[in-house]
Amino acid sequence: MKPTLRVPVEREVRGLSTNQPRERREVVERIDDVDWANLALPDTWPDQLNFRNPVSIVRLLAHLFRKRQKVMIPRDLPGVDGIPEYILQEFHNLPNGNYSDVLTRGYITGFDMCMLGQMRRVRDRIAERLASCHSVLDLGCASGKTAAAIHAKGVTDVWGLDPSPYLLRHAARDYPHIRFVQGVMEKLPFPSQRFDGISACFVFHEVPPFYIRQALEEISRVLKPGGLLVIVEPSPMQLRYAFFSMIRKYGWKGGYFQLLARLLHEPFVKAWHKFALADESAKKALNMLEEYDGMPVKCWLLQRCPGTIVNFGSGKASP
Repeated sequence: MKPTLRVPVEREVRGLSTNQPRERREVVERIDDVDWANLALPDTWPDQLNFRNPVSIVRLLAHLFRKRQKVMIPRDLPGVDGIPEYILQEFHNLPNGNYSDVLTRGYITGFDMCMLGQMRRVRDRIAERLASCHSVLDLGCASGKTAAAIHAKGVTDVWGLDPSPYLLRHAARDYPHIRFVQGVMEKLPFPSQRFDGISACFVFHEVPPFYIRQALEEISRVLKPGGLLVIVEPSPMQLRYAFFSMIRKYGWKGGYFQLLARLLHEPFVKAWHKFALADESAKKALNMLEEYDGMPVKCWLLQRCPGTIVNFGSGKASP
């Protein structure tokens, strides 16, 4: 029987007219359950290829060496109207980006392989930082592996958020004990002070700075005072140093990650490396606690300031 799709996120504004300042509106959030694991999704063009046919294989390989194309998504795709333009990119050279059933499943497996097994250690580190939390939201959850690692540390209320319904379906099938919702981090479908922990693994470098600032405001809004934010992103050293410098500093793995960073399509990564995260976060009442610049990742730990009033929409914080 074909599963019934209900709107994954419904937002209502009550009590005050919408022409009043954002910080004075009463926003009521309701999240309807979607059975992502069994949800029927439309095929995109990579899903329609016959991989037993040499012509289809040639078409796919030829696409890999072309200039990156805009992602094509069906009009009947769940949440299509809420997907921002910047997301419709072929990140990591993946044909049609994160909008294909068959290729996203391959990407989930291939990503950890390309990272030479480093991601298990990274996810464990994120989970350890958030192990004392009661409720955690994983932004850009993709495969759901980070959310699952957090749950494995004893956090029972764990949510994963991602704009791609194809990734959400894979994640829901692999980790049925995690709740998943479609959305973007600059417009979170949750009430204020909903979580005491938030994780973001390999997400911010795929977002333009304008939307990162909005995302930090939303993160500050849904975090409880004293709540923690853990961010993990590719190390800027991979683009900062030349190939042989990386080999001298980190061995062959340094050279490998330097080449990988330069070969993959990451349209916003340079802007992210220039982004003043500590300063911009402080404006949203998020204080930097730790900053670790390693290889192949860089990590940050931030905390929502207790007792700080944030005028959401203005971007200003005051004691």
